[in-house]
Amino acid sequence: MSRSRRDLVWIPTFAVLVAFAVPWPLWGVDRIVAGLPVWIWWHIAWLALCTVLFSRFVRSGAWERGMGLRSDASATGGDRP
Repeated sequence: MSRSRRDLVWIPTFAVLVAFAVPWPLWGVDRIVAGLPVWIWWHIAWLALCTVLFSRFVRSGAWERGMGLRSDASATGGDRP
């Protein structure tokens, strides 16, 4: 199965998301912002970024292509009886 260049961009994108999910640069930082530690804000921002990127991933049709489904048939329900 050949993958388009556009689909291959998602592999390093998700690798970076996984690598920075843990707030490595904030270990040992005790700073509080708006009543919460900075590392909590890191997670909130990171989860928001992951949500946006996963939404774009699904809307691009890469999910269906990766699962071996035709994106046009699944959107219209064409392969259901």
